[in-house]
Amino acid sequence: MIDNLLESNYKKSEFLRSVKYLFVKEASFFAYICCMVEPLAISLWSKLDVWDKWLFIKLNSQWTNPFFDTVLPFFRNSVFWAPLYIFIAVFIAINFGKKGLWWSLLFICTIALTDLIGARVMKEFFHRPRPCQDPAFMVYVRLLLKQCSGSYSFVSNHAANHFGMATFAVLTFKGIFKKWMYLAYVWAFFIGYAQIYVGVHYPLDVVGGAILGVLIGSATAWAFDKKWGFFNLEHMTQI
Repeated sequence: MIDNLLESNYKKSEFLRSVKYLFVKEASFFAYICCMVEPLAISLWSKLDVWDKWLFIKLNSQWTNPFFDTVLPFFRNSVFWAPLYIFIAVFIAINFGKKGLWWSLLFICTIALTDLIGARVMKEFFHRPRPCQDPAFMVYVRLLLKQCSGSYSFVSNHAANHFGMATFAVLTFKGIFKKWMYLAYVWAFFIGYAQIYVGVHYPLDVVGGAILGVLIGSATAWAFDKKWGFFNLEHMTQI
């Protein structure tokens, strides 16, 4: 019996040693991975930053023309498009009844969410200076506005807002306007492009904003579909 007890204690001791060895080995492996991730991330970001600034200079200072110099500062201005936003919300609310009212509300919520998350979460987390704010880079910037905005650069709220609106509209109206609704993405693209052209955002800011907008627009469109259902041709015949 004593022999069995000793053997049992020996097995327990061996088991604990094996667990301890595996734990130390795994911990060392993860510590090594963590040590490697940071320099790899820094190296990747350095390469992306160089590419980002190179493309910015091309779009802002070299691939330019007098027509865009005149039009794009107005095109990227949200106030310029405000009458269109109001018209769309009112038109849908009037012509599609209760469902249209909810569509207009979620359309406004899409803008509010993209703007809030972009400004209060993303910009405050990344603290990336705008190209027209960066003392080391601003000499390369051709600023077409009267002044540079005081907020941070990543992400572009203009891109987030307009890609959010475009995604929400495309997904909810795909049953009526079919492929024509994808022109909304062309509109959003040019507004994002204008942010780079006038000198207030890097290309990656616009890409990040577009991704944020698509995600939020998809979420609000899903919420609309879940509760009220997408618009279709049957609704159009009732107008």
